[in-house]
Amino acid sequence: MPNPTVVGFSGNFTRPSKTRGFVDQVVRDIARQHGLSASTYDIEDLGPSLGAAKWARDLDGQARAIFDSVVNADVLVVGSPTYKGSYTGLFKHFFDLFDPAALRGKPMVLLATGGNDRHALIVEHQLRPLFGFFEALTLPTGVYATDKDFSDGVLRAEPILKRVEQVVGEVGLVLANRSPAGVAAG
Repeated sequence: MPNPTVVGFSGNFTRPSKTRGFVDQVVRDIARQHGLSASTYDIEDLGPSLGAAKWARDLDGQARAIFDSVVNADVLVVGSPTYKGSYTGLFKHFFDLFDPAALRGKPMVLLATGGNDRHALIVEHQLRPLFGFFEALTLPTGVYATDKDFSDGVLRAEPILKRVEQVVGEVGLVLANRSPAGVAAG
């Protein structure tokens, strides 16, 4: 049986990116604490075929491999920078390529970044409804971080780090209840 995986996907389209760093940090924390294999991707990794794709089959080989990695992940961590009050357009376009049932029941951590606190509800008002449509198992704790929460591109604000710790723990509860031992014990 292959090692369970946690996959991160960030809606940033420039590098370096606080959002990608944030997603990657949470992915690494989950992988380390729960023994999962980890990978993180962003819009830039998908290349030019994303913009022209009307269906997943229109993606080139590299983009299709990332798409498949997201579909097959045991846990997803998704994040987007806030752009005009919402997630980025290419982030949404990527998920528009998914079959509505592809993410059903998949544990998902929701993250977002923004310039200030005005956009703090993006997780609840934009990301959670999007992935609710897919019937993903969005974990209760979403995390939003602003520019002031980072130092040299690394998340350092203690209140945000505590929320990350909380959602990493929630991932563990979901994984324990999905494993044969967890189901038998539950």
